[in-house]
Amino acid sequence: MTVLDRLLQRFTRPPELVRAVVLASPDPDERVLAWGTLVRDEGWLVATSRGLRRVPADLALPQAGEVGVLPWHEVGTARWTATGDGGGRFEVTPLTEVEPGVQVRLPVERHALRDAGGLPPVVRRRVDQTVVASRRAPLPGGGGVVLVARRLPGQAEREWTVVFDDDADRSDPTAREVARQKLAEAVAADQPG
Repeated sequence: MTVLDRLLQRFTRPPELVRAVVLASPDPDERVLAWGTLVRDEGWLVATSRGLRRVPADLALPQAGEVGVLPWHEVGTARWTATGDGGGRFEVTPLTEVEPGVQVRLPVERHALRDAGGLPPVVRRRVDQTVVASRRAPLPGGGGVVLVARRLPGQAEREWTVVFDDDADRSDPTAREVARQKLAEAVAADQPG
């Protein structure tokens, strides 16, 4: 993206449907940060102050409030692959909490973009801003977990969670106990002394 392209997008209003979706948000402070145009005129991938939204091109205006948002703190990974023509592909792995302190990776969401606009650096910055600390820990018998502290909107304290490399380890009592201990150690080390 050239400097001119960045300036044009900065001063160009988002498409009408994108604006309608954000205006219909329950968060009156939500705002559009960047957007990219999906291939085959499928719509837009939009980074807002709350998270990532996929706005379909054929969305009826009365349904604008029904477009979901993937909050930034629930984005496990967002990998961008540029195609060299201004487009590319995002592969986003959402996380969901399955029990207190334990998250699992949901299936990867793929978004092919004809024009990425200023979306890739905004997504990268927003996801990175939620992660305060991240470390890997091994589990007995192989495998491991990722311990992550994230900032959540409206909360002063960080929230620590564990994500197992392999979902099968979540049902192994020994692996669960080791993960619980590692998480407790990380939380204790994070507390001000």
